[in-house]
Amino acid sequence: MCGILGVVARSPVNQLLYDGLLLLQHRGQDAAGIATAMGKAFHMQKGNGPVRDVFRTRNMRALLGQSGIAHVRYPTAGSAGNSEEAQPFYVNAPFGIMLAHNGNLTNWEQLKDEMFRRDRRHINTDSDSEVLLNVLANSLQAATRGVSLDPDAIFAAVGELHARVRGAYACVAQIAGYGVLAFRDPHGIRPLCYGVAETDQGVEYLVASESVALEGLGFRMVRDVAPGEAIFIDLDGNFHSRQCAAATSLDPCVFEYVYFARPDSILDGASVYAARLRMGEYLAERLAAELWRGDIDVVMPIPDTSRPSAMQLAMKLGLNYREGFLKNRYVGRTFIMPGQAVRRKSVRQKLNAMSVEFKGKNVLLVDDSIVRGTTSREIVQMARDSGANKVFFASAAPPVRYPNVYGIDMPTRSELIAHGRTDEEIRVAIGADALIYQTVDAMKQSVRDVNPRLKNFEASCFDGVYITGDVGPEYLDRIERERLLGPPAGYDDDAPKNQMNLQFPVVAD
Repeated sequence: MCGILGVVARSPVNQLLYDGLLLLQHRGQDAAGIATAMGKAFHMQKGNGPVRDVFRTRNMRALLGQSGIAHVRYPTAGSAGNSEEAQPFYVNAPFGIMLAHNGNLTNWEQLKDEMFRRDRRHINTDSDSEVLLNVLANSLQAATRGVSLDPDAIFAAVGELHARVRGAYACVAQIAGYGVLAFRDPHGIRPLCYGVAETDQGVEYLVASESVALEGLGFRMVRDVAPGEAIFIDLDGNFHSRQCAAATSLDPCVFEYVYFARPDSILDGASVYAARLRMGEYLAERLAAELWRGDIDVVMPIPDTSRPSAMQLAMKLGLNYREGFLKNRYVGRTFIMPGQAVRRKSVRQKLNAMSVEFKGKNVLLVDDSIVRGTTSREIVQMARDSGANKVFFASAAPPVRYPNVYGIDMPTRSELIAHGRTDEEIRVAIGADALIYQTVDAMKQSVRDVNPRLKNFEASCFDGVYITGDVGPEYLDRIERERLLGPPAGYDDDAPKNQMNLQFPVVAD
C-alpha cells in the first residue's frame, strides 16, 4: 500500500507536494519521493524513511516547477531498504517519464521477461513499479506518430497497458514537456481521486490516493477516477479524460475501509468513518447473541483505527466505553513495518496500558482486524499484566485466511494466524478468554450501507476470491515458496529465516 499525488498548478508545487505526502504518511513510512518538472527538465529527491527525514531545505529548493508527482512507499514488491527503489521511477524514452504507483502487479515477472526479450527494455530493479513504467513507456512509443504527443496517443497507450497488465494499480505519471497523467486499474482496486482549486492565475488540479489530501491542501474534490479511466492535465491546465479499458467493474479493496485509509477520507463515495461505525453496529449485533457478553464491564479500542467501531459497539449494547491504551504517536503503524523483528519490538513501544482502567475488570478489546496475531497476543497480555480479570477480543473484520496479492503485506498462508485454524484455536493462540469476528457479509454490507452503489469488493484476504482471474493455487504456492526460502523482492526481513515456520508467526498486525 502506498500513497500517490500528482499536481498541475500555477505556482511552485514543491511545498504543496511535501504537505500532501504528510497527509498520506499513514499509507507508507518506508520511503518517500517527489519529482517536479520545469519545462522539460525533471528534478527529483527520494530516499528511505518518513517524509520529514527524506527532505531537507536544500532538497526542497531544488524541486523546481509548477507540476509534479509524489509518493510514499509501503513495500510489497521491490526491495525495502533500497533507496534506489524508492519512487518515483524515471525512464528517459520516449519523451522522459516519471511514474509513481500504488498497488501490486500479479504478472510483473512475466512482463519483466517480455520487456527484455520482446521490447528490448532493461529493468534495473525488482520493483513491479519499474516494470509498469516501462510498459507505459513502450506503449507510448508505439502509440506516438512523429515526435509530438497528444491526448489521443496517451489514452491509446494506457489502453494497451490495461490489456497487458494484471493486478492492482493506481498511478500518476509526469511526461516531460506535456503534463501529468493518472490512471486506475480496470477493477478500481486501489483508490484514486482528483480535485480542483480556483486561483487568480487559473484552475489547478490535484490527483491523490485519498480525498483527505485534497481537502487538506485546499482543493475541492471533483470525483474518484473511474476503474480503467485515465485523466491527463497538460501544462496549460487543460483537462482530458477517457475510459481506456475494454471491460471494467468497481471492486475497491475493502481493507482500505477496515484499516488503511484515514477515517476522514471518502473513497469511491463512501465515508471511511461511517463505514467503520457500521462495522461496529454489525459486530454488536453478532455479540448480542453471545452468552458471555453479559460479563463485559468495559469496551476498549486498540487505537486508533478501531475506535469508531468500538464506540458504536459500546453504544449499541449499552456498555461502558473507555480508552485503556495510550498510543505513542511517534512510533509507526506496526502492520506496515517491514521486517518481523521490527514489528514485534514496536508493539509495546507503540502502546501503553493504563492500569487504572483494567484492574479487576472484564474487558472487551476491539481491534480493526487480526492478521498475523502478534499484536493481538501482546495486547491481551498487556491487559492481563495491568490487572484485567478477563480479556475478551472482538475483530471488526472477518478472519484473514488467505494471502493478499494486490498490495498488502500478507502474501503467505503461514503468516496468517487464521489460516487453517478455527476461531477457538485462534482464541487460544492470542490468549483471550473469548473471541468474536465480524462476518464477511456484514463487513461488505457496512460499506454498502454508506454508498449503495458499491456492489462488489476486492476482499480476497477474507473470502479467497481473486478478482483479476490470474491468481490460483500454483501462484500462491510459488510466492509462498519464495518467501519461505529467503527474503524475496519487497521485504526487509531482519528476523531469523526460520521464523516463518513458527506455529504462530511472531509479527504484528
